[in-house]
Amino acid sequence: MPPIAKTPSIRIRTATEYDARPDGQYVLYWMTAYRRLESNFALQRAVELAIAWNKPLIVLEGLRIGYRWASDRFHRFILDGMLDNQQTAASLPITYLAYIEPEKGDGGSLVETLAKEACITVTDDFPCFFHPKLYGSIVKRWHCAVELVDSNGILPVRNTDRTFTVAHSYRRYMQKEIARESPAFPHKDPFRNVELPKLKKLPEAITKRWKFLSQRELETYDLSKLEIDHSVPPASSRGGRNEGLRLLREFAKIKLEDYEQARNEPDQYGSSSLSAHLHFGHVSAHEVFQAIVSSVSGWSFADISKPNGKMNGFWNLGVNAEAFMDQLMTWREIGFNMCVQEANYDRYESLPAWAQKTLNDHAADKRPYVYSLEEFESARTHDTLWNAAQRQLVLEGRIHNYLRMLWGKKILHWSQTPREALDIMIQLNNKYALDGRDPNSYSGIFWVLGRYDRAWGPEREVFGKIRYMTSESTRSKFSVKGYLQRYSDGTSSSQAAIKKVKKP
Repeated sequence: MPPIAKTPSIRIRTATEYDARPDGQYVLYWMTAYRRLESNFALQRAVELAIAWNKPLIVLEGLRIGYRWASDRFHRFILDGMLDNQQTAASLPITYLAYIEPEKGDGGSLVETLAKEACITVTDDFPCFFHPKLYGSIVKRWHCAVELVDSNGILPVRNTDRTFTVAHSYRRYMQKEIARESPAFPHKDPFRNVELPKLKKLPEAITKRWKFLSQRELETYDLSKLEIDHSVPPASSRGGRNEGLRLLREFAKIKLEDYEQARNEPDQYGSSSLSAHLHFGHVSAHEVFQAIVSSVSGWSFADISKPNGKMNGFWNLGVNAEAFMDQLMTWREIGFNMCVQEANYDRYESLPAWAQKTLNDHAADKRPYVYSLEEFESARTHDTLWNAAQRQLVLEGRIHNYLRMLWGKKILHWSQTPREALDIMIQLNNKYALDGRDPNSYSGIFWVLGRYDRAWGPEREVFGKIRYMTSESTRSKFSVKGYLQRYSDGTSSSQAAIKKVKKP
């Protein structure tokens, strides 16, 4: 197993010019992206500082309503995690505060007010969605010490200042880094054998202004009173750490053994089902890594092969585990690399030059069909397989792995322009997908338009040299009968959910 030590310095960034104040009342950990109390470098760093200064530790997990695409679906998933965290925190030497913003702006100064009495504030260094802008505003406003800590993936996201443009180059880099030195992992339990002083009471400026929720209040919380999108209902899948760990155990013990074949079959669901739990931080990439390598008895980093940039053979774990490790270690982490290195990662201009050129060359080509955002969203195209994928997204907050690629390719094919196709993909994915608004999902969307890919021939209308996919070829490769039946427009549940779709 990998070494476990103090939080590596390369994972820590200072966000302000102010020094820590060891004479403050407490250490504050502001949990924003890694919503877990284990296997978390940011929490581990906060614990280390609290021990060093013998101070109480406050863990604040908040949920605001002012972010784009806020809905019942995402709020419920996060609330599930808050419940798990509150139950776990009851036996830990911390003060855990669960806060749900009741009205827009109500929580605007909560963290800043808590930070004024803190020795230091530690928070999560997530490089995507609203987080970078949030950190930028902290630098300008807060007159106290703030640290941003990276617990995103196996390799530190700022281990390199290079932007990787193809998977092969990132894979080779990753393999060389792993071979050079086994990566440090966070403590599974950062509170083991730890005693911290108990916080006697919160500052009066806090208790007079903000309300924190009990377990009972979290369990019965009424989302209908919040100003969020109620047309996107909670998905059937439960959020939270307990469910995430259950899915991880199930995958490592059962589904992993035929992952390579089953993951692409629409009539099976061979994926790990972990992407949403990774996105919301209920499970860490480090825990997923350990579960996979533990499937091979006695495996250690000494068993890896010489780096060669290939998808198979480096880890010496067998074909199924190797296939999944490539998703975890290459495709997941290259997305974080893009978000860290390129501020315009979610813009059309971030596409490779060759992709922009070929798309622009064919932007005026006649489309065989042209659909509006509303028609796409309501699954009203001529293609039954595409419609089924969209219905799955609306109903469950996910799309089968292989069909997610086809889903994006056909939006490109049936939109007025490539730029409009990008806007539609981002809107639908981020509105409905539980794992949306994430480096991984942006990688998938932009892959449709040529990111991390190469030019393909023959050159085609609309696509140009962009990789081409069709529903017909998908049907010929895989069995989709069961998938089509499951997400047919004839099912009452599908119709009810689709009818709720609001016009953009």
